Amino acid sequence: MLRAEDGLIAGTDQASGRILIFDPADSDWNGDRAARWAWSPSRSNGFDDDLIAAWGLPTDAKVRTNGKWGGQWMVVTDSKGLAAIVPYPAGDHKRWALCVGGNPHSAELLPDGNIAVASSTAGFVRLYASSQGPSASAYAEYRFPGAHGVHWDARLQLLWALGDDELVALAAEGTAARPVLREVRKTALPTRHGHDLQPVHGDPDRLWISTGTRVYQYIKSVDAFDSSYPGNDVISRPAVKSVGNLLFGTVAVTVPKKGDLYDWTTDTVQFALPGAQRVREGAAFYKARILNPDYE
Repeated sequence: MLRAEDGLIAGTDQASGRILIFDPADSDWNGDRAARWAWSPSRSNGFDDDLIAAWGLPTDAKVRTNGKWGGQWMVVTDSKGLAAIVPYPAGDHKRWALCVGGNPHSAELLPDGNIAVASSTAGFVRLYASSQGPSASAYAEYRFPGAHGVHWDARLQLLWALGDDELVALAAEGTAARPVLREVRKTALPTRHGHDLQPVHGDPDRLWISTGTRVYQYIKSVDAFDSSYPGNDVISRPAVKSVGNLLFGTVAVTVPKKGDLYDWTTDTVQFALPGAQRVREGAAFYKARILNPDYE
């Protein structure tokens, strides 16, 4: 049974160009009132025309609690180039925003207020000094072909990043104003084209990893990929664009649906353990994110 108290779900809807938040316990995700929250950049919430033009194909949305600023913040990315930090749930101004380019696929908010961004086409992971102001453009860069995912590991104090062929752990060094990224670990993926990287909520030693053909759990302590985790027979498949678990264990995935708006989108979020699905007619979800403000 899907329960609201175990986490809401944010869909990156490329049909409407919005981040839409749903309650997984609701069986009907259609209609004007089905979405609990919706956001896109606009003049009314502090974005200028150049930044608005860099939005339209949203790719990621995460909510984090940040001790530096207080409260909760959402980090978002868009294939057209935008990366941003906005207050959640207010969404009424930009804490930081920049057109970083290169097809941004994922972002992560670090405890010091800086934002990590993975851009796939340009092949980089950057750590921007967003703590320094709403348009701060200084960054550290790690070249990484096919960069698709970033995740901050609060326990190990490392930034994990996923690319075409490798998973890396990066140390965030330097200062908040002048960050530095240093490679700590690099591990070859068991199959090519790394795509999604998320924590296994409830087990801080594991990460979800999707590739072009499979879904794995990566075990940090032994530097190994597990393909026999509970539910792997229904979760692991080709072309999983996003994977993550609700607090009580149910796993949400998105897989492209034939005939949807784009080859990489779907109108359906699928669940496993237990099995279920939610459909938003006319939607083009790229990812479905579990809105858990905890890093692990």
